[in-house]
Amino acid sequence: MNREIYNSLGVSDAVITLGETVLQTLQDRFRLIDETAEYNQAKVLKAMQDNRVDASCLTGTNGYGHDDKGRDTLERVYADVFHTEAALVRPHLTCGTHALAVALSANLLPGDELLSPVGKPYDTLEEVIGIRESACSLKEYGVSYRQVDLLSDGSFDYAGIKQAINKKTKLVTIQRSKGYQMRPSFSVAQIGELIAFIKACKPGLTVMVDNCYGEFTEALEPSDVGADMLVGSLIKNPGGGLAPTGGYIAGTKKCIDRCHYRLSAPGVGQDVGASLSVLGSLYQGFFLSPQVVSGAVKGAVFAAKVYEKLGFHVLPKADESRHDIIQSIELGSPAAMEAFCLGIQAAAPVDSYVAPVPDPIPGYADPVIMAAGAFVQGSSIELSADGPVRPPYAVYFQGGLTWHHAKLGILMSVQKLLERGLITV
Repeated sequence: MNREIYNSLGVSDAVITLGETVLQTLQDRFRLIDETAEYNQAKVLKAMQDNRVDASCLTGTNGYGHDDKGRDTLERVYADVFHTEAALVRPHLTCGTHALAVALSANLLPGDELLSPVGKPYDTLEEVIGIRESACSLKEYGVSYRQVDLLSDGSFDYAGIKQAINKKTKLVTIQRSKGYQMRPSFSVAQIGELIAFIKACKPGLTVMVDNCYGEFTEALEPSDVGADMLVGSLIKNPGGGLAPTGGYIAGTKKCIDRCHYRLSAPGVGQDVGASLSVLGSLYQGFFLSPQVVSGAVKGAVFAAKVYEKLGFHVLPKADESRHDIIQSIELGSPAAMEAFCLGIQAAAPVDSYVAPVPDPIPGYADPVIMAAGAFVQGSSIELSADGPVRPPYAVYFQGGLTWHHAKLGILMSVQKLLERGLITV
């Protein structure tokens, strides 16, 4: 029955058989993913119950947003789930990059230095920092930047980090996910070891973790191992596919108070910011997030195994531990990137007939190809794939609101590569 419906969607018997063969090897791995999802589901439920979420929390406010019970309760829920003192969760944070920019600019002053001990940050942060010139960058406001590249095996250069920390170093930013780089994503345990080392070198340093794509892939979060701030996007993992926009910053009260002032205005802070009509989606999406993330992780593992079997270099490998929802696949050519993304787009519920092509995108130095037929524009917890068109011509696959949709997307990507003569099955 499944074969027949897959055929009707354009997937050939040869590709279906490949998928079935791969899936037989992954059942034990999938059980472990389900165990993590079960734990995280209970964690979110307990936070909602402990904070007495009720029907009135699901309605919004307008105007200034004073006394917005639902907004304030949601922020306490996030703080409890991430085991932090406070949180800022707002639709006014337009994307992950915006949330990161708020967190950085709120907690860095002229003369301070920002350190990245994990090498180059995600492309869109380059202009925020001032690595690439931009108006209103941290560099323009007198904040300097230093980075320590990872070692050749992807591990931390502890000696280099110790040498880089100086009297000006104020804030350290750690990007959990690989971004557009073929390097490992970091486990919570690895991040905890790095944070402990950094704070031993200079007590009092603020450590921020870009948590995008990592939420709920493990039982612990970076805030459980010493991070002062976690930052993420609601149209990625924690929005569960239902959040229509927004971002979050969770951490110490001192850091989050400053973020509130930066987002609104000094002296005003957290007391303003109308939630309008989005609160129901933000609560329900957060509640569903552990299960949605588990489906995305299964899809990433499946993608790795399929493309390993086809002879491609993938990162991480199918049998390696997972610390985010992203699967990197080196395809080796722009043509293969286009075919892969065409398959992902063809599996979408929205805009399935669209053919993705590379194009310049604000914030990126290279043309980027993106496949994302999503209910929420740019939602990368939904089935999506993207990548800058530059060597080694890697695509970064993620998402799928359900495991079965992620599976179909990967089969469709294989089908398009097969149809264009780029692989044999």
